[in-house]
Amino acid sequence: MAPSRDAIRTTVENYVKSVASGTVDDVLALYAPGATVEDPVGTPIRATEAEIREFYGVVEPLAQTGEVITLKIAENNAAFVFRLVTHLGEQDLVMEVVDVMTFDDDARITSMRAFWSQEDMQTVPAS
Repeated sequence: MAPSRDAIRTTVENYVKSVASGTVDDVLALYAPGATVEDPVGTPIRATEAEIREFYGVVEPLAQTGEVITLKIAENNAAFVFRLVTHLGEQDLVMEVVDVMTFDDDARITSMRAFWSQEDMQTVPAS
């Protein structure tokens, strides 16, 4: 049985919050065993917990904020745009990313593909 729309929405919101200001363990708790991460699309797929942990470990120490801009849910899939702002003193690095995820029956992430490139990053004065 597919997870409810509300359960998927909650996972997506918790994902963006955890990536922005949580810990690696917070993010990994949202993933099902055996999940995969392709971020950005076209890079090697991370398919082990150690690879996924290493990937999210890079952003854990950063001062960031995040927000979901648009979320579309169909069955056990979601596609969403979110904004991630990395605070770098007098400047902010702003990215808008499109993520596509699949979920198991418990609304845990089974796959995540992130669509973005270097051109999607903008440096702006800190707000």
